[in-house]
Amino acid sequence: MQSAIWLTNKMADWNITALVGVPGVGKTSLCKSAAGALGYKYVNYGELMLEVAIYNGLASNQDEMFKLDLEVQQSIWQSAANKVDEMKRFSNKILLDLHGVDQSKIGYIISLPVEIIAPDRIIIVEASYENIILRRDNDQSRIRVLEDLKDVKEHMEMLRIAMMACSVIYGSYLSLIDNNNFEKCLDKLKHILSS
Repeated sequence: MQSAIWLTNKMADWNITALVGVPGVGKTSLCKSAAGALGYKYVNYGELMLEVAIYNGLASNQDEMFKLDLEVQQSIWQSAANKVDEMKRFSNKILLDLHGVDQSKIGYIISLPVEIIAPDRIIIVEASYENIILRRDNDQSRIRVLEDLKDVKEHMEMLRIAMMACSVIYGSYLSLIDNNNFEKCLDKLKHILSS
């Protein structure tokens, strides 16, 4: 009985939740809406990386940043992770928006910086291929690579596998939500975050 009480309290007591998903799945809209509604701190990891890159004179936009050598990107990634680690000292309930797994010319790379900021919760957002492609087409802020159905499915499978491994290794709670209906998904996300 005591362990059930501990589990309930542990689930309610979290500091960092990582909301992850492939580009175009709608995680940024979900994060911003949930953070605003619940009063949590919203952090877009890609934007934080870009701030680091701009400060160091390495890139002026995300497309430039992700064309840098992988070692340089790794350095930017670590600096951004250290900034989030510093934030958790002053902010409770940080909602971290990031891909979780990124594609590179050498394969898939886990982009959740768990060795620096292991999240208490990981929430994977998924949607249909059609919705993902539609959202990518409508996003004028980025140059998005159009992947075929097979590539998107593979990316989503790699994300699931990687996040399951991270969850086990770091003791993070893991959830999966479907974002084919934004309002239903947002309600589910808010419920998970406030339970």
